[in-house]
Amino acid sequence: MLAGCIASVCKRLRSSRIYFFIQPGFNSSVSLNSVFVRNLLVIVFVIASFPAVHAQTTAAQPSDDYKKAITDRSAKIVNVLNLTDAVKYAKVQETVMNQYFGLNKIHDDNKAAVAAIQKQGLSKEDTEKAIKELTNKKSASLTQLHNEFIAHLKEQLTEDQIDQVKDGMTYRVFPITYAAYQDMIPALTITQKDQIYSWLKEARELAMDEGSSDDKHKVFGKYKGRINNFLSAAGYDMKKEGEEWQKRIKEKQKTGQ
Repeated sequence: MLAGCIASVCKRLRSSRIYFFIQPGFNSSVSLNSVFVRNLLVIVFVIASFPAVHAQTTAAQPSDDYKKAITDRSAKIVNVLNLTDAVKYAKVQETVMNQYFGLNKIHDDNKAAVAAIQKQGLSKEDTEKAIKELTNKKSASLTQLHNEFIAHLKEQLTEDQIDQVKDGMTYRVFPITYAAYQDMIPALTITQKDQIYSWLKEARELAMDEGSSDDKHKVFGKYKGRINNFLSAAGYDMKKEGEEWQKRIKEKQKTGQ
């Protein structure tokens, strides 16, 4: 059965002009159950799924509603920069729009490829290996897209303006959360503030590359957990600090401060 499966995939690969080579003298009757062949089959399935996925995503164009949503969202982000040069404004908005389109394509391609793998009937172990390969491919693509995006922004904007773009793409969770921690725990040391700032900044870089609002917030949620553990280890009672903070907020609201 496995031999027939490999033959089928090989035929599919040849039709897609993707080739792999098996060392001369390979004995299928002896080696078909080897770890090598099982791993090879997983890799072959992953590679074989890419042409079909690429064809689907290439043919599918963003809907007019999606294009409008991205245009409006990017305009809202760029408007904060107060750019007076119309040409520069247009270039920056186009860069932000292209980033959103690029992110959407990478995430959609990955979802389609994972779905294709799950339909192959592989074992749980082989399915997990194949999906891990796809995850690594997605991560590499996101890193490349991220770096190119920042490079394009640097051609038009200052570092402070680039930070504003990053905050706009992540709903300003970084500055809002950083301010909240300082307000909640006034006794934070400089070292503790620096660590919180560093982790939230790192979270923003990762959240920028996520494909949805929920996923962006999940990234920050993970880092908030890390920060809370860090502060708890430093001796802060986070539950108590949070309760006292809420009391102070209510008091300010009552007095109109």
